[in-house]
Amino acid sequence: MPPIRVIVNGARGRMGAEVLAALARDPETMPVGGVDLAHAGETIPLPGGGAVLYDTSLDALLSRCPADVVVDFTNAQACIGAARIAVSRGVRFVTGTTGLGPADHDTLRDLSRRHNVGVFVAPNFALGAVILSHLVRVAAPFFDYVDIFEAHHELKIDSPSGTALALAQLMAGARQLKRPMPEKEPLPGTRGGDYHGITIHSTRMPGRLAAHEVLFGMPGQTLSIKHDTLTRECFMPGILMAVKAVMKSREFVLGLESLLGLK
Repeated sequence: MPPIRVIVNGARGRMGAEVLAALARDPETMPVGGVDLAHAGETIPLPGGGAVLYDTSLDALLSRCPADVVVDFTNAQACIGAARIAVSRGVRFVTGTTGLGPADHDTLRDLSRRHNVGVFVAPNFALGAVILSHLVRVAAPFFDYVDIFEAHHELKIDSPSGTALALAQLMAGARQLKRPMPEKEPLPGTRGGDYHGITIHSTRMPGRLAAHEVLFGMPGQTLSIKHDTLTRECFMPGILMAVKAVMKSREFVLGLESLLGLK
């Protein structure tokens, strides 16, 4: 079977560069092109040698570079635009772009149904983070209090993180939660954001890549479940898994849980 031909949208970003390298290392995949906003020549070099075609327009690149899958790490607006271009051409779409909301998921689901093309979206491609979500879902019905702590590098564009918001969404409604508030708050907002009784705290600073901790509480005890992302390499197994899975799908899939047998 020939390798899966992949274009990376957002190829000159830190995640995009890591994805290109991972695709080049895997014998079942082959990077064939990269897209980004900045003009940077006709090709992008690969770490192990060789190069792939480069363009500032996904539409233009697909016209001269056949591909099976587009992998997207950009921003919410650019992601939806890229999905419309790729899926309308019959090219599968995989994205880990942060900041996508329910309306964006509905748009991607509609594109998949309309064109009968696989679309795969993951709030987080780290396998440990997916297992964290599973454990949190199991624990949520048994505790009265929940706080989420997330920390990322200073350049992250959204707050809270997509993973933190997804964690809150899957726990909301599992139990009637208690969210104690101070009688006085001399500095407004220090208690954190409120998502249906779940408090979310976000930290942004250099020296961190990503960390998520869910702290459950009830009288006399707490339970902490935490995942640390140390390097972007941790996302690559999940991304490769999604690229291979979307080749066999004609549906919209949200999250790696189904691929790991956790749903």
